[in-house]
Amino acid sequence: KWYSGEKMWGLHEASIKSGALWQVLFFIGLLEIPFLLKLANGSVDGTGDLGFDPLGMAQDSESFNKRQVTEVKNGRLAMIAISGMTHHYFLTGKGPIEFITQIPNFKSCAAAAVSTQLCR
Repeated sequence: KWYSGEKMWGLHEASIKSGALWQVLFFIGLLEIPFLLKLANGSVDGTGDLGFDPLGMAQDSESFNKRQVTEVKNGRLAMIAISGMTHHYFLTGKGPIEFITQIPNFKSCAAAAVSTQLCR
């Protein structure tokens, strides 16, 4: 069923009742099993490195350490951005595209998408 005209909380409640969020939580939990096994063995080094390195980039330890720090900073920035968009929605009741298209003299493909009802 496609939910049209629902607010964020309405979609959240519908996905809880249908069991969809429990499925997501279950499968994310399955992805965490390798980490939990490392944690139980006491071999967690804090980097989240699962050993996947098909290009051999970990051989140069200086650049590899720099890339690890860059990846952690990128993840933190993404979390701040998502929480900012979520809190903005809770405060204004408008999503980012809907809000940006209501800025005076703003012309972009987003405004065209909203006016042609491609993005509602």
